[in-house]
Amino acid sequence: MAARSGGPRPLKTPPQRRRHDPELQAGTSAHYDDPAYYTKTYRSRLEDVRYYVDLAAARGGPVLEMGCGNGRITLPVARHGVEVTGVDLSDEMLSDLRARLRDEPEDVRARVSVRRGDMRSVKIGRRFPLVICPFNAFLHLYTREDVERFLTRTREHLAPRGELVFDVSIPEPAELARDPARAFAAPRFRYPTADGRGEMVRYTERFDYDKIRQILFVAMEFLPVSGADSWMTPLAHRQFYPQELEALLHYNGFEITEQWGDFDRTAPDRDASVLVIHARARASRRRS
Repeated sequence: MAARSGGPRPLKTPPQRRRHDPELQAGTSAHYDDPAYYTKTYRSRLEDVRYYVDLAAARGGPVLEMGCGNGRITLPVARHGVEVTGVDLSDEMLSDLRARLRDEPEDVRARVSVRRGDMRSVKIGRRFPLVICPFNAFLHLYTREDVERFLTRTREHLAPRGELVFDVSIPEPAELARDPARAFAAPRFRYPTADGRGEMVRYTERFDYDKIRQILFVAMEFLPVSGADSWMTPLAHRQFYPQELEALLHYNGFEITEQWGDFDRTAPDRDASVLVIHARARASRRRS
């Protein structure tokens, strides 16, 4: 499938340690190269926004958001009177967030700080009572070393008794077993374009699961009904199982304090599709 003007832009240079793996490079960045499409796709996803806004308001801020994107959660948190620092690796998403901030009242703009950085290595130079990593950003930590670096950096940014809160999708065996050659069709829709008119496209997805690395590769395919060139946007998500997450947190000095199977604080069960985890650094590890 060919790239086309108005679609996702060429991929950016990946973090240093992923240069050898173009598949992960693409799956990490491409989905975030088009903020207009990202905003349109997830504009109805509100349950997690309410959850994190309520959480931030209860803690009183400041909040550190790892993987803030173009502000889907950042801006509502700031609008509710809480100071928030957003970190993201995507230039495009952060540029869009800055543009959106210009339309906000002065008091909201004053509450938001934006930093381009890798959540495995960024250093803000201050501590926070709450660090959040929303909407599957954690799934871009593909290896044990990635997780360890992220948790080390998070622990360094947490105030005493501070809390890390993140949510991830739970692996679905039926999804992981799908035939990579089969395209799953969704209803066609109008893809946002620079002229504001949009372009009607047919949309399909393909799923390819690497069971050794536990990474699900998703190919999102767009076919304009006008007959123009089609294009594909890749996405890569590490699949973490609940007990695996508990072990990773435990052996990196964290303890889970709350765990929910949805944003309405339902207990996790066999039908849950998302896991919301609250964790704190254990006291002995904080002292060390």
